[in-house]
Amino acid sequence: MEGNKDESERCILLAEKYINDGQREKATKYLQKAERLYPSQRAKDLLDILTKLNDTSKLNDFSQKQNGSINNIRNRNLSSNREEVSSSETKIDFTPDQLEAVKKIKKCKDYYEILSVTKEATDSELKKQYRKLALQFHPDKNKAPGATEAFKAIGNAFAILSDPEKKKRYDLYGAEDEQRSRSTQRRNSYYEHDYTRGFEAEMTAEELFNMFFGGSFNSGNVYMRRGNRWTRYREQHPQQTEQREQTSYSALLQLLPILLLIALSLTSSFFVSEPPYSLQQSLKFPIERITHNLQISYYVKDTFTQEYKNNIAKVEKQVEDDYVNGLRQACFREMNYKESLLWRARSFGDSDLMQKANAMKMPSCDTIRKLQNTIQS
Repeated sequence: MEGNKDESERCILLAEKYINDGQREKATKYLQKAERLYPSQRAKDLLDILTKLNDTSKLNDFSQKQNGSINNIRNRNLSSNREEVSSSETKIDFTPDQLEAVKKIKKCKDYYEILSVTKEATDSELKKQYRKLALQFHPDKNKAPGATEAFKAIGNAFAILSDPEKKKRYDLYGAEDEQRSRSTQRRNSYYEHDYTRGFEAEMTAEELFNMFFGGSFNSGNVYMRRGNRWTRYREQHPQQTEQREQTSYSALLQLLPILLLIALSLTSSFFVSEPPYSLQQSLKFPIERITHNLQISYYVKDTFTQEYKNNIAKVEKQVEDDYVNGLRQACFREMNYKESLLWRARSFGDSDLMQKANAMKMPSCDTIRKLQNTIQS
């Protein structure tokens, strides 16, 4: 008898939980079971309150804050019970269709029936059905008793069927695991709707919903399972897709000139031949030669004579032009530097700096003068 008393107390605690959740039918079921196991005044008082509620009543504000609050309910007289019932009655905020839809989900035999899909359903079909049902049964949108459990069942069904490995296991052992789960619950002297059906997903239904809808009903964020990871992508409406395509096309047009320049530079590099000489000796150009006209040293490859035997004069003229151009640029820099020193010396009255500037040598300019004298002579 004492064992029945403990079980009765457990049923009363479950009933108080369902009262707090607004699930009046389940609360009544567990209170009646508590009375059968071990009659108590506490269970009778709670049953009296539930009996006085009509079909349109909900107990949204009823909760157990401490054991003393339950004892106060037990000691109230009939008039106080009526006041409690009156204060607990609220306006109905769900439709008969919503309540019927919740009952239909709870009666489903497997995950495929919950999502209304076949075993051959594609990822796209699963995703479409989940979006539809999740919006329909989300607790913020559907206030019917049991909507929360139905919402969890929908999320769990999608999480299992969208995972290839878990879907395969469910198809093989789903019915057996569900039967074992129910048998275990019956052996423990209780049974209630189990939305996991022996297969529980790695994420809660609310987490799955938030990843699909970004925490709101209008978001397009979608997460799909790939192996053991969830990857995110954004579903596009036709109008959004068209706008995105137009944006991509505009960006491509803006980048087109840059792409053309890159292509031209790459193409030109294929047609630019390697110079046949160098003004500096290196491993690639080890052999020294001297131009016939200005006696300028330059360096060529071993095969230079065979490759350019008919164009040596042309190559040497190019060598002299490059050499003179380099001297002119160096002379220009030397002259600029000397002028800047002279300007600073005059501006600050610095005689030492003036002397340094006047004594400064300009070897590139001197070489150019020598070349000019050679040409004239």
